[in-house]
Amino acid sequence: MRYPIRAAAIVFLVSTLTTAALAKELVKEFQGTGNQTTAEFQVEGPWILDWRLDGDFDTLVALDVTLIDARNGRHLGRVLHTKYKGNGVQLFEDGGSYQLRISSTLARWTFKVEELTPEEAEQYTPRRP
Repeated sequence: MRYPIRAAAIVFLVSTLTTAALAKELVKEFQGTGNQTTAEFQVEGPWILDWRLDGDFDTLVALDVTLIDARNGRHLGRVLHTKYKGNGVQLFEDGGSYQLRISSTLARWTFKVEELTPEEAEQYTPRRP
């Protein structure tokens, strides 16, 4: 081959772009304490809500999160309720325009909204209690 370095660079670039196209994409991140309704976010399905809850006390924290349809303010359902510090993810199939209504007590929270490819979504399985 006359240009081995150029050919290797092209192969590397194509494989890097292919891998990046298959990776989950951060749409929005929210951090805070207390009660609030987040800003509206647009997401394509499938997507996950990656959450983290921390606080200064082990048993006095509480978190309740509902999903809101941002187009009309309709309550779509509770997506998370816990009284313990921790983290997790929840998978959603349908895209749209949403907000999160967050109610927390003595807690610091972080939520990441991330779009997935259908192949990535297939790898998520519900946790068994």
